[in-house]
Amino acid sequence: MRSAIIWMLVSYFIGSLPTGYLAARLFRGVDIRAVGSGNIGATNVRRLMGLGWAVGVTIVDMLKGALALLVTANAALPTPLMLSLSAFAVVMGHNFPLWLRFRGGKGVATTYGTVFFLWPYESFAVTLMSGAIWYAVMRSTRYVSLASLASLWAMPLFFWMLDAPLPFILLTLLLALFSLYRHRGNIVRLLHGKENAL
Repeated sequence: MRSAIIWMLVSYFIGSLPTGYLAARLFRGVDIRAVGSGNIGATNVRRLMGLGWAVGVTIVDMLKGALALLVTANAALPTPLMLSLSAFAVVMGHNFPLWLRFRGGKGVATTYGTVFFLWPYESFAVTLMSGAIWYAVMRSTRYVSLASLASLWAMPLFFWMLDAPLPFILLTLLLALFSLYRHRGNIVRLLHGKENAL
């Protein structure tokens, strides 16, 4: 139990690095939370700083998830439950960073980076298939929020289809539920036809 708490805390602090906030603050002198949607994620960074910066923020946010999983797998007993707890903690760190009074991103990129290393090699396939769904929905609708939600809800389905360990299925289901909560404003705007297309 103590080991699980320690590695969840380590993962939380890895995830809590506010990539988008730091990029905007250090290179534009702007608080990204006062721009556009007020979110610190890549979509809002793109509005302020352009596509290149958004891609960079996305990659770093994905690497945070990957790093937390790899550190936990190599330093602790890498059981499905332990890895799932670490994965959950790193995404919560991104969503609710201590340094920004718990106002963080929506966790999509960090979830992808985490899930990729969750259950090699099957999780590679899950991530790629979910990414394909993201791309297809994004191309057809131009809504990042809808694409993100569709792809994250596909993850627990894909893990279930691959007969994954139960902690992995429950983890991705829980992360999809949290993403639904974090995107609640986007969902309201989508229902009223007011969501900003990319």
